[in-house]
Amino acid sequence: MAHVLYTNSGSESVETALKVALAYQRVKGQGSRTRLIGRERGYHGVNFGGISVGGIVTNRKMFGTLLTGVDHMPHTHLPAKNAFSKGMPEHGGDLADELERIVTLHDASTIAAVIVEPVAGSTGVLIPPKGYLQRLREICTKHGILLIFDEVITGFGRLGAPFAAQYFDVKPDIITTAKGLTNGVIPMGAVFVTSEIHDAFMTGPEHLIEFFHGYTYSGNPIASAAALGTLDTYREEGLLTRAAELAPYWEEKLHSLADCPNVVDIRNIGLIGAIELAPIAGEPTKRAFNAFLKAYESGLLIRTTGDIIALSPPLIITKAEIDELFDKLRKVLVANI
Repeated sequence: MAHVLYTNSGSESVETALKVALAYQRVKGQGSRTRLIGRERGYHGVNFGGISVGGIVTNRKMFGTLLTGVDHMPHTHLPAKNAFSKGMPEHGGDLADELERIVTLHDASTIAAVIVEPVAGSTGVLIPPKGYLQRLREICTKHGILLIFDEVITGFGRLGAPFAAQYFDVKPDIITTAKGLTNGVIPMGAVFVTSEIHDAFMTGPEHLIEFFHGYTYSGNPIASAAALGTLDTYREEGLLTRAAELAPYWEEKLHSLADCPNVVDIRNIGLIGAIELAPIAGEPTKRAFNAFLKAYESGLLIRTTGDIIALSPPLIITKAEIDELFDKLRKVLVANI
């Protein structure tokens, strides 16, 4: 991943990646490859391309037909088989073969790219089953389809490796990033592409623009300074791999909440976790919202999505702070929510 296109957000990074994929197929003489494949429950920002390949209904339903020529693979959440998994679930790797079904339906000659989050975050921390990402890579390679990893959440140390592509040992063709690039303080995103993709565009005279795309603030100097400072801090404090050291302790403490009322699933990987709660009958999302309010009152900020509590603490968190987090969360969960 030796070449980078700069953006201002994860949403813009996704739009850029999708445009790169379409343009690459065209310059390679495969202009019929215009179809984009996303995944149910996927989140790829809130621009038209991102919500088109994304699969969260509330992000899509208000905005018409969205982009045409988009299809979706099924999500990998199988609570009946994988509830309370520690790390990658055992079941569901075969769901990657749904991409073969889509290829059969549309023909590979019409498909430009597949985009997935290595770990689906905003939908409630859906962790890829064993072998799933490797199988997606195999199918994409077989059919000449580009594989895009949306690493806006998993990038920059969240799993205990700099990027999920390294953690899972699966190399995509394009990686989208944001958030962690500047510690979420100054808006900035970046799209990494392989030299093969970059070089495919570099065929004209030096004075001509090869790829007509960019944003007013791409590579903004203040954002660039923030990114350089953040990267220095990651390196100096060893934060890109620190989650690997904390992951076993994090996992133990997270799963210790399995006996709390209304907890129907717990899942984790790296320094990410999710606690799924049984919904209140007729009032979906309210139980998690009540937990959010009680947690906030106790000095604990959590993220909820549906009836799922999603946990993604700062990479500088200590074991003592992990203890404090889960002690407070236990009190929240045993209360009448």
